[in-house]
Amino acid sequence: MIALGGAIGTGLFYGSGTTIKLVGPGISLSYIIGGIAIFFIMRALGEMSVDEPVSGSFSHYAYRYWGEFAGFFSGWNYWFCYVVVSMAELSVVGVYINYWLPSVPTWLSALAFLVFITLVNLINVKAFGEFEFWFSLIKVVAIVAMILFGLFIIFFGLGNNGQPIGLSNLWAHGGYLPNGLWGLLLSLVIVMFSFGGVELIGITAGEADNPKESIPKAINQVVWRILLFYVGALLVLTIIYPWNLVGTTGSPFVEIFSKIGIPAAAGILNVVVLTAALSTYNSGLYSNGRMLHSLALQGSAPKMFALLSKAGAPVNGVLFSSGLTLIAVVLNFLVPGKVFLYLMSVATIAAIFNWVMILMTHLKFRRAKQETGTEKDLAFKLPLYPISNYVTLVFLGMVVVLMAYIPDMAYSLYIGPIWILILYVGYKLRGPLK
Repeated sequence: MIALGGAIGTGLFYGSGTTIKLVGPGISLSYIIGGIAIFFIMRALGEMSVDEPVSGSFSHYAYRYWGEFAGFFSGWNYWFCYVVVSMAELSVVGVYINYWLPSVPTWLSALAFLVFITLVNLINVKAFGEFEFWFSLIKVVAIVAMILFGLFIIFFGLGNNGQPIGLSNLWAHGGYLPNGLWGLLLSLVIVMFSFGGVELIGITAGEADNPKESIPKAINQVVWRILLFYVGALLVLTIIYPWNLVGTTGSPFVEIFSKIGIPAAAGILNVVVLTAALSTYNSGLYSNGRMLHSLALQGSAPKMFALLSKAGAPVNGVLFSSGLTLIAVVLNFLVPGKVFLYLMSVATIAAIFNWVMILMTHLKFRRAKQETGTEKDLAFKLPLYPISNYVTLVFLGMVVVLMAYIPDMAYSLYIGPIWILILYVGYKLRGPLK
């Protein structure tokens, strides 16, 4: 449920409007392609997590199997990625609240929920887990209900005066891929942002009761479930409503059910998309606190982040990460309505760095196992190794190149190298570990 909570969020409920504009009904194909890449990334991380279950997992693996800078970079980049993702989630909370209370400033809503989620994460891991379970459950149940509800609209005309909508919207407005192969390729950029967060499973490995059983089960299930939810929900969405009429100013799910005359369903869905944003922010703050704790234990972050409360919560890491996400509140005050796409582009490049580090670290992890003769003992091997590593790396490289062709995302290609340089300087200033 934690992995589902991290991955089913704003990218689906809010960002899908932008994706549909790029690719049309073919958005379902976009998520299948992206999902295959995520499957290999998750299995690579899963193989290492089952063999060595630790909190702050892939920073630890990069540090051990690749080197000090790799561990330093991997941990801080993951932390940075989730800080930006948290900002992106907060940036749209106000949009959802405005559905009911249009006069409330978006920055005020963001601030209120930031304080609430921070308090939850300061209690203990049980409080986080309890909230995240229910947040995730609401999302999962709602998506399944929406798919079923949509099928009744499509085949029985529910909410459409008894007139079945049929499947014609899949091809009636320019075809399944109205913008051709190029539109499909560009859509993969936003699709990959949507999948950011599934690697949270690796962060929780050190706190799972039985990681050697729970991690493989979670990874295998989460991949096909996410594909089912994303592909199923968006396929229904693009069937019941013409893709070229979908807007990008709010959640397309809420917008569509409002426009076809089912306002009650739209209101319920708005509760769900609000929950989705809070869920992802909750997951992000949890993982950021743990990652700073792990970095501090390595000597790659200030020692104050290694401290735990009596309940086992990394209080300083949570407070520091939460404090930085206040920037999202300020941005919402200065440029309301424009924050999400900018933050999404930065989060996407940071997520790609994470995934590249996982795949590269896995290659070195497997070579180390081969050299020690323990490769045969691995219980949860990545399929098609090492071909799957290299193919997925090429795919991620293609996504980075494609970002240059989306005006609002191209600037993140400049931020990426600057961020690498900042981390390298920080690593050098820190000095070698003793």
